[in-house]
Amino acid sequence: MNRTNGLYFVIGALIVVIGGLGAYIFHEERKPDGIEMSIGQNGVSIEQK
Repeated sequence: MNRTNGLYFVIGALIVVIGGLGAYIFHEERKPDGIEMSIGQNGVSIEQK
């Protein structure tokens, strides 16, 4: 792998990471307000958003 291919690989990896982070943030911002219920080892948890 020469220097140019390595640079393209790093740039591509950064684009993928930034795209994934942007999609995650967009998804978190669009969560509806309301009640969140979860069932875990400590029982049922209800949280108002």
